[in-house]
Amino acid sequence: MAYQAHNMRQIEAIANGAALTSGVVTAVGMQFSAGQQIHTVNFASATTAAGTPTHWQFGVYSTAATPARLGQSTDQTTTAWAANTLKGLSMGATTPVVIPKAGWYWVAILVTATTVPTLLSATAIPAGLLSASGIIAPQAALAITSGSALTALPATLAAPATALVVPWCAVS
Repeated sequence: MAYQAHNMRQIEAIANGAALTSGVVTAVGMQFSAGQQIHTVNFASATTAAGTPTHWQFGVYSTAATPARLGQSTDQTTTAWAANTLKGLSMGATTPVVIPKAGWYWVAILVTATTVPTLLSATAIPAGLLSASGIIAPQAALAITSGSALTALPATLAAPATALVVPWCAVS
């Protein structure tokens, strides 16, 4: 499958990453061009399947200091997500997410389940490499987390924290 953009080369995504916490958004940074259309967001589970999911969805968030949701998939509720499976979710049956200006955006995943899936990821960043602000200066965070006890993607990613596990993601 040809992707418009991805956050890392597939060959860099070699880990079985524990990137998710039930009810917490995990988002990865991606560069997009002005006018780019995002029809589908893709994440890949690794060796652990979603166990008893109740809600899961993907979305795209803005470049704002408090990132605002630009679009999202429908809630997959109790739909199974097996181990070692690529999932692509549409950002809208008729209207894709249209990127308003070139820049750094957040592509998000939320899974609420008894057992969250592990994700195809880059190897974890050693905590000792991070600055006090949670990034390798002067770089931006590669992945963030936001929220708790969520059952749907929130309107904004308030008070994000830097994540040490960076899941692979692609858009088309």
